[in-house]
Amino acid sequence: MSMTANHPALIGFYTMVRKDVIRIFRIWTQTLLPPVITNVLYFTIFGTFIGSQLRQIEGHSYMEFIVPGLVMMTIITSAYMNTVSTFYFAKFIKNIEELLVSPMPAWTIVAGFVAGGVVRSFLVGTLVILTSLFFTHLAVYNVFAIFGAALLTSFLFSFAGIVNGFFAKSFDAISIIPTFVLTPLTYLGGVFYSVQSLPPFFRTLSLFNPILYMVNAFRYGFLGFSDVPVLVSFAVLGALTVVFFLITLFLFIRGAGFKQ
Repeated sequence: MSMTANHPALIGFYTMVRKDVIRIFRIWTQTLLPPVITNVLYFTIFGTFIGSQLRQIEGHSYMEFIVPGLVMMTIITSAYMNTVSTFYFAKFIKNIEELLVSPMPAWTIVAGFVAGGVVRSFLVGTLVILTSLFFTHLAVYNVFAIFGAALLTSFLFSFAGIVNGFFAKSFDAISIIPTFVLTPLTYLGGVFYSVQSLPPFFRTLSLFNPILYMVNAFRYGFLGFSDVPVLVSFAVLGALTVVFFLITLFLFIRGAGFKQ
C-alpha cells in the first residue's frame, strides 16, 4: 500500500493540485496564452523598437535587461490571479466548507491552493522565457538565483492571492488589488529601467517597493548584476513570504470570510 493511501491529508493535497493543474491546461487560452501574447508585444515594442535606440545597461542590450523583469512580472501576476480566483470560487460555491470538515489540516489546504499558483506561474514563466529567445540571447549567470527568486515570488503572491480571496465580496473585487496595487508597483519596480538612473529622491523611494527586490534577484540570476544587494533582495523576499504564509494560515484557522 502506498504512503499516500495511508495519509488522508496527502490524498486531499494531491486531489486539489491535480484538479487545479487540469483546470489550467483545460482553459489554456485563458491561463497560459494571454501572458505570452502580452510579452511578445512588450518584446517587440519596448525591446526591439524602443530598445534599439537606447544605450546598453551594464554591458547588456536593453532587450536583455528587460526580459528578466517581464518574466518576473508574469510570475507575479500568474501566481496571484490563480490563487485568488480559485480560492474565491471555492468560497463562492461553498466548496471551502467541504475542505474545512475534511481530515486535512489547515496548512495542507493552504498548500493545495498555493501549489496551483506555483505550477501556473512556472509554466507561464517558462513559456515567456522560451518566447524571449526569438528576440534576444539570454545568458544564465546563476541558475540557483533564478530558481530561488522565481519560487519564493510564486509562493509569496500565491499566499497574497488567498489573502485577497478571504476578503473579496464579489468577483469584481478580486481584480482591485492587481489593478490598483500590483500593476503600479510592478511597473515602478525596475522592470523597464535601472533605479540607479533615477534622481536620488526617487531612487530612495524605490527601495520601499518590494517588487524591486524580486525583479533584481531574478535579473541577477540571468545577467549577474543587481541594483540592490542580492542577499538583501532574498532576505526581503524570504521575510515577506514567511509573513504572508503566517497571515494566510491564521485566516484559515480563524475561518475569516466564510465562517459565520
